[in-house]
Amino acid sequence: PAHGAIWAAGVGGAVALAARGGGRKQRAAKAARASVMEKTFTKMPPTVKPGVVTGKALVDLLNYAKENEFAIPGVNIVGSNSINSCMEAAAKAGGPIMVTFSRGGGQFIAGKTADNSDDAACIAGAVAGALHVRTVAKLYGVPVILHTDHCQKSWLPWFDGLLKANEEYFEKNGEPLFSSHMLDLSEEPLEENIAICKGYLERMAKVDLLLEMELGITGGEEDGVDNTDVDSSRLYTQPEEVWQVYEALSSVPNGNFTVAAAFGNVHGVYAPGNVSLQPEILHNTQKYIKEKLGCESDKPVSFVFHGGSGSSKEDIQYAIKAGVIKMNIDTDTQWAFWDGVNGYQKKNVDYLQAQIGNPEGAEKPNKKYYDPRMALRAGEEAMAARLVKAMEDLNCIDRL
Repeated sequence: PAHGAIWAAGVGGAVALAARGGGRKQRAAKAARASVMEKTFTKMPPTVKPGVVTGKALVDLLNYAKENEFAIPGVNIVGSNSINSCMEAAAKAGGPIMVTFSRGGGQFIAGKTADNSDDAACIAGAVAGALHVRTVAKLYGVPVILHTDHCQKSWLPWFDGLLKANEEYFEKNGEPLFSSHMLDLSEEPLEENIAICKGYLERMAKVDLLLEMELGITGGEEDGVDNTDVDSSRLYTQPEEVWQVYEALSSVPNGNFTVAAAFGNVHGVYAPGNVSLQPEILHNTQKYIKEKLGCESDKPVSFVFHGGSGSSKEDIQYAIKAGVIKMNIDTDTQWAFWDGVNGYQKKNVDYLQAQIGNPEGAEKPNKKYYDPRMALRAGEEAMAARLVKAMEDLNCIDRL
């Protein structure tokens, strides 16, 4: 019994020591998390912090980009791997990033066999992806804009579902789940496009969401939006049309918006020289609206650039000088991810033919080669590298 008592006391002491040691580790981990969360940037507006930015912080970030003539890359993602690539690239480049969910991307995240009645899977997948980004974004120490891509008129039930999720999140957290959403009603008559956008912006403004709207048509095809055969005249927006949008949306209290004005941009990938961009349209539009407003700013409109693949660096940077604060980079990043996976397969092909047996021996296991994380990581690295190059073209380097 005496020995038993001593033994019990010893265990109790060990447990107490372990508890104290565990407590120190927990406090250290908590301090590390707090350090990440409290990180501030030396160049950014003080409202902009690491993690997802919304409301005033988002507006300040976009204005900072416009004033300093750089654009933020907007990337369509399809899962946690492409999200990782975005965050990794932003951290390496020292710039903000926009993580974008398309309707089809949301459905893919939820699972292609999930019930998609009334766009349920498209909505749930985008919401799940947004919550994932919110959970990990601060760990990368960069500002992240959470956005959704093209939503045409027939897809408005998806948009409505996302707004409901934002409103519920806002009620609990004082900010929206996403930073912004895009409405693409460019195929509708201009008056209808503006009226629907204004109606939605009035609702979005109440929960600090920014609206991206599209004028004119971006050619080509992307994720279910096919404009390959559109009349070429519709690829170029007129300053008067942008003014009508600006006038209507600016009247919404607390309303914030960006404009995707067409200036010859085309979705997809094309050889250099095959895309006839006319960024001068954006410069002329800024001058026109400045005159209408009688304001001091040379760039009253915040433009976004769709379909940048195949565009020259000179055209891209000239567009940025006209107030482009975001450019979508989808086709090139998708190819980069695949190219990384394909390169891994080619490099390790002899180790990927069976579970056991490779050039090192008939009984040698290959698990460390066919572990899905290996090929997926190769894709992440290649996509991140391509994004860093894109951020260089967009002047989005060392901006934090």
